[in-house]
Amino acid sequence: MRNLLTVFTASLAAALPLAAQEAEAPKSGLLSPNGGLMVWTLVIFALLLFILSRYAYPKILEAVEARDKALEDALAAAKKDRDEAAAVLAEHKKQLDAARDEAQKIISNARTDGEKVRADVIEQAHKEQQQMLERARAEIVSERDRAIAVLRRETVELAVRAASKVIERNLDVEANRAVVENFLASISPADAKR
Repeated sequence: MRNLLTVFTASLAAALPLAAQEAEAPKSGLLSPNGGLMVWTLVIFALLLFILSRYAYPKILEAVEARDKALEDALAAAKKDRDEAAAVLAEHKKQLDAARDEAQKIISNARTDGEKVRADVIEQAHKEQQQMLERARAEIVSERDRAIAVLRRETVELAVRAASKVIERNLDVEANRAVVENFLASISPADAKR
């Protein structure tokens, strides 16, 4: 700070004679050369350049270099983050593809299992239907055989009764026929059901 104050006073002291000289000199144009003014301007410029290069420029350069380093670090960190994000994205895509493949596999297996179960249920239903049909046919045949047996028994019984009536009255053919017809007519429906 002292040095800056010293430089300021020196430059002010140098500027005062210049101001006095300007007041004495006749007014000239802006572009007309003035030797004394040029010298003092160069001295002040050199002095200011020396002071700035000694005290201000190092701090300015240090700040610029720190800013450049911070920007480089930020760019490097951004690149690193971008690379990490790309790697994470690639991993997530890979996992998503694997999950899709697994889901498709599960769906395919479920369809296959569903078709298998459906085919098994249909096959079981056909088997049960065939068994029911076979049982029904067996029951029909059994009932028919039973009905035929009952009908034969009753026919034999009726024939035996008719024969006993015919034998009781051993008459001629016409008389035998009349006896059988009378006997059949005399049988009540309740007798036929036995």
